[in-house]
Amino acid sequence: MPHELDLILTLTGGLTAALALGFLTQRMRLSPIVGYLLAGILVGPFTPGFVADKGLADQLAEIGVILLMFGVGLQFHVRELLAVRKVAVPGALIQIAVATALGILVGRVAGWTWAATVVFGIAISVASTVVLTRVLSDSHVLHTPAGHLAVGWLVLEDVFTVLVLVLLPVLVGGDADAGAVGIALSLGLALLKLAGLVAFTFIVGQRVIPKLLGYVAKTGSRELFTLTVLVVALGVAVGSAKLFGSSMALGAFLGGLVVGQSDFSSRAASEALPMRDAFAVLFFVSVGMLLDPGQLAASWPIAAATLAVVLIGKPLAAVAVVLLLRRPFQTAFAVGISLAQIGEFSFILATLGRQLGVMPDEASQVLVVTSIVSITVNPLLFGVRDRLARWTSSLFVRRAASAGGGGAEAAPPDESAHRTVVVGYGPVGRTLTRLLRENGIEPTVVELNLDTVKQLQGQGVRAIYGDATQREILDRAGITAADSLLFTSAGASGDAVIEQAKGMNAKLFILARAFYLREVAALKKAGADVVVTGEAEVAFAMTERLLVRLGATVEQVERERERVRSELFEAHG
Repeated sequence: MPHELDLILTLTGGLTAALALGFLTQRMRLSPIVGYLLAGILVGPFTPGFVADKGLADQLAEIGVILLMFGVGLQFHVRELLAVRKVAVPGALIQIAVATALGILVGRVAGWTWAATVVFGIAISVASTVVLTRVLSDSHVLHTPAGHLAVGWLVLEDVFTVLVLVLLPVLVGGDADAGAVGIALSLGLALLKLAGLVAFTFIVGQRVIPKLLGYVAKTGSRELFTLTVLVVALGVAVGSAKLFGSSMALGAFLGGLVVGQSDFSSRAASEALPMRDAFAVLFFVSVGMLLDPGQLAASWPIAAATLAVVLIGKPLAAVAVVLLLRRPFQTAFAVGISLAQIGEFSFILATLGRQLGVMPDEASQVLVVTSIVSITVNPLLFGVRDRLARWTSSLFVRRAASAGGGGAEAAPPDESAHRTVVVGYGPVGRTLTRLLRENGIEPTVVELNLDTVKQLQGQGVRAIYGDATQREILDRAGITAADSLLFTSAGASGDAVIEQAKGMNAKLFILARAFYLREVAALKKAGADVVVTGEAEVAFAMTERLLVRLGATVEQVERERERVRSELFEAHG
């Protein structure tokens, strides 16, 4: 009973503190992750007041790690990565190498062991997926060429981190007396198990998991679908650890990868992963509980040096690589500054390092402080990226002109074509989609009928399977960069979709359809600019046909249409 009470107190206290401080940092236009880390400090053992159970918090955080890695696998799009591979692959590798080397230098100055400095260097070389996507989305850059490059770059960092998580226990946790041959054999065995896990997951998983999700989806039960996705995430993670001796994080990543390549990726992300967010909050809270202000006071020079690596060294390396590969200054600075932070993967690596006994407490303190400061500063730096790009570009042009080179012509800015999201693909949605495509506009269709989505994708139309009331689905459809939303699926969820879309993109023009006149007021209140109703259109059509039969002129017909319109809409608010 005391254990159960400790669990409830830890869960309630941690989430309550995270809610309060997360809300406060959000209102201050900072990342909520900062609030979650501060909440961990508040309920940790080094500050007065309520103290959460660290052991229980770590166990709950383990679920958060599994679901985080599953989410990374879900969002891993091979096509997007291949599209930016010529820049993202060399860029990510060089930037990781530079940041790791600088981290090793900082660690050696602090007097840590070589193993500790390598883990520390890798930990600060990788950025936070959560922070990067949030910053890009809030700045309406996520669905631009620069955004795609940054996401592809981060995906490579994530894959690299997964490999490190697999190999690190073998390299630093093995028998020190085994020698080079023993370590090589252990490493070979680990890689063999890894290959077996990957093969099993993709050969068996691709046959079983999509069929299972499809069978459950046909039941129409949202709860069962959510439960199925969670069972897949946790089941593959536990299975990878028990059957292949691998990390649960890797198994979760592979499980997410299989689901992400199926037709259920968007729906799985939107309906099942809110649970991920709740447990991920506990993960950040558990990390914040590590911070000891007293110990940090003695290691502030190391923390300052680490911040310099994350805020200056990493972005400069990324900017240099992107510019060397002949990409625009705006793209280079957008990618470089978006990577100037650390987050969840840094802590996952640090946690593993502590479990293996190679990561000193001082390094953990430095990572927590660096994360809080870099996550806080990153959106502010990203806001001035274009100014920095213009200043740097003009500086290079002036130097080139003074050297007699005449200067290089600036690359044209990235231009976004007109973007439209169509919700629903019934007769109305089908007609509007055809009209848009005939006028040179490629729409994105959001539809809950999987067969329809497959048919549209086969015709070359971008289609997303999922519920448009979910923020994740609208985000994947590109609503933040869209010019207009056409809501053609008349139903009770119209106001929820419109309100969600308007909250993500305040400049969005929304044309909505409704069955009944009584629905107009709710849709307008939610943010629709124009609402077309079935009842009104029937009244207009019948009025017009009757007047034409009675011999009315075109002017009389139009005047009567306006009269009918005013009567109908005034009567229904």
